[in-house]
Amino acid sequence: MDIVDRFIKYARIDTQSDENSTQTPSTQKQFNLAKEVEKEGLEMGLSDVSLDNNCYMMATLPANTKKDVPVIGFIAHFDTSPDMSGEKVNPRIVKAYDGKDILLNEAGKVIMSTTDFPELLDHVGEDLIVTDGTTLLGADDKAGIAEIMTAMQYLMEHPEIEHGKIRIGFTPDEEIGRGADKFDVPKFGAKWAYTMDGSEVGELEYENFNAASAKIEIQGRNVHPGYAKNKMINALHVANELIQLLPEDERPETTEGYEGFFHLISLNGSVDEAKISFIIRDHNREKFEERKLLMEHSVEQLNEKYDNRLKLEIKDQYYNMKEKVEPEKHIIDYAFRAMEEVGVKPNIKPIRGGTDGARLSFMGLSCPNIFAGGMNFHGRYEFLPVPSLKKASEVIVKIAELVAKEA
Repeated sequence: MDIVDRFIKYARIDTQSDENSTQTPSTQKQFNLAKEVEKEGLEMGLSDVSLDNNCYMMATLPANTKKDVPVIGFIAHFDTSPDMSGEKVNPRIVKAYDGKDILLNEAGKVIMSTTDFPELLDHVGEDLIVTDGTTLLGADDKAGIAEIMTAMQYLMEHPEIEHGKIRIGFTPDEEIGRGADKFDVPKFGAKWAYTMDGSEVGELEYENFNAASAKIEIQGRNVHPGYAKNKMINALHVANELIQLLPEDERPETTEGYEGFFHLISLNGSVDEAKISFIIRDHNREKFEERKLLMEHSVEQLNEKYDNRLKLEIKDQYYNMKEKVEPEKHIIDYAFRAMEEVGVKPNIKPIRGGTDGARLSFMGLSCPNIFAGGMNFHGRYEFLPVPSLKKASEVIVKIAELVAKEA
């Protein structure tokens, strides 16, 4: 199957995860894609194909060499982000993109402009897969699944390419931070792996944020506003005070590179009670801990003022994989050289986010991240250059070849 057709087939299947669910997977519809990929793996002739009750799928491409080659793995995720609908995704291909603004949806007047998205101009002349302006596309991470499956198909059709045993794995619920929760590392059995979950062509990432969530519940005191003096405690105003205690210039919209942030996710409530949700991010572990302390101190300050009406819960989500991956630098070197050999310029950069690979690295499976090719993830302006999709799959094949060659 052609990689473009494969991706579009996957993209049409709704797999949006749900952060409010306590089940694994968080949405049963993720099984719709998982079962399709399982079927493809069996038809392709992969071995050890398994799909468990939690929607984790694994399979093996057996070695075709007698050399003692390390077992390597490639991983992607089934779910798409809850940030925007993944239902009735209608991808279309813009042939030989001409460098002009792209009309995504005439009825809704949704236009992807080069002014707002100048990265489009890096792909002039290329075929682009875009949305119809009403949903996300799902290249995060259905592009990764398509790239892995296509690479396995290619290696099976080209036995002259020597390779060791390759394990592939697909997870649910990565977008809500739970993708590695029930990933069976011993069962996977790889020496190391790569997540195909990056963005722009050439990206190679082994540094990511340290991450935590912070949830604050505020109990106000509601009194008739006509008689409220010295009695009312407006929970919404207290919430605003907390927000103002955090640095205004340390938000996602004001930071880049290695700079961390406090990100206000949601604020809901009334005079009587309010709930706030933040995420806390920093590449530097020491600064990360300082950020959590600042949140705690800010809540303590308001508790002193308002007689302990705030409750704070901070949970660590994942840590910077650099400390686990960097000691095994050859893993990065293989990916770097593979990109160069297929004509891609490697771009090593920190992830301003996290992947399954970050948590897997702390579970004993070192797992840097390679580009999947999509751009503007999680929204209606997402697009996927077809050459980037194909190059990512070529990188997988080349890594397998290089690891076997040097065994």
